[in-house]
Amino acid sequence: MADGKIKVLLVDDHAIVRDGIRRVLSTADDIAVTGEAGNAHDTVRLAREQEFDVALIDIDLPGKNGLELLKQLRSEKSDMAVLILSMYAEDVYAVRALKLGASGFLSKSSEAAILVTAVRKVAAGGKYISAAMAENLAGLLGGGASPYESLSNRELEILRLLAKGESLTQIAETLHLNPSTVTTYRSRVLEKTGARNNAQLLRCATENGLVT
Repeated sequence: MADGKIKVLLVDDHAIVRDGIRRVLSTADDIAVTGEAGNAHDTVRLAREQEFDVALIDIDLPGKNGLELLKQLRSEKSDMAVLILSMYAEDVYAVRALKLGASGFLSKSSEAAILVTAVRKVAAGGKYISAAMAENLAGLLGGGASPYESLSNRELEILRLLAKGESLTQIAETLHLNPSTVTTYRSRVLEKTGARNNAQLLRCATENGLVT
């Protein structure tokens, strides 16, 4: 923030979404979107080429997803705050993101003023979670648990892609995995969720905010 402005790297695969977020952040005199990317590869390249204070990234990205991108950014750019902005369920993804080093998690349905506040807070070295998420975290500390807490990050990604209607072959290509490996992951997901088929996985995923 040498010039007094918070430099933001905005990452979302939908240009119209990036445009909307950029417009919201432009209302703040102390925040500037100085880089944009639509995938993990371009995000990492920009992060290596330029200095950013905050990376604002979506979970649902082509190729490497937002959680995997988060891990890489924390490894390579530990001084850059990462704020996850997503439509997916907070109680499933926020805790995972925070454990991986995210500075905060924010729903895309949040009001504009909240987005600006969150960016400022994480840029200053703080953490940002919604009031509802704070209550959920308190519940988890008290012994409660999300029904999807037992899924690994990879299993959760497989579940999300299956729920979106992708075939095992498509998922293998997307995640650069062997089809047999994807089949194994699917079996684990079915066992852990208690679902018997992809249709039940879709229903469970939709009801719990894992897909939009």
